[in-house]
Order: sequence, then structure tokens, then C-alpha cells
Amino acid sequence: MLLEFSDHKKGEVDLKDFIINGKIKPFKELENIEKFKQFQVDYTLKWNNDLDLAPEYLYFKAFENDSSLQNKFHEWGYV
Repeated sequence: MLLEFSDHKKGEVDLKDFIINGKIKPFKELENIEKFKQFQVDYTLKWNNDLDLAPEYLYFKAFENDSSLQNKFHEWGYV
């Protein structure tokens, strides 16, 4: 999924670990593409079933290999 963040950076986030691979069980129901497509953007991605993903986590997933952001990711607890 291609996302644009509030700092105008654009990055791609692969949500397979959450959905298809079923590593996080509540997200498993989003394997149904029609349910997945029902997301809304309200500061972050959220679905009608009370699932959401923190914007910081989406940012981390989009730019986790960017060496200039590693301190920020460490502060957030993602590295």
C-alpha cells in the first residue's frame, strides 16, 4: 500500500504479515479483499471492526531501511 505521511514523504507498506501470513490474528479477517478495502483514513488506517494501525508503525514499516530515521525509530521503540 502506497502511503503519504504528514511530512509529505511517500512510502510503500507491505501489510502481508498482518493479513495474509496471519501473524497478528485479529487482522486475519482482512484477508477478504472486500473487507480490507473498507479501510478509512483518520490520522491512521482503520477498519470498521475496530482494527487500526498506528501511524508511527506505518511510517516505520515504510522507511525502516532509511538510516537517517533510525534514531526516531529507536525513540518510538521499533528498533
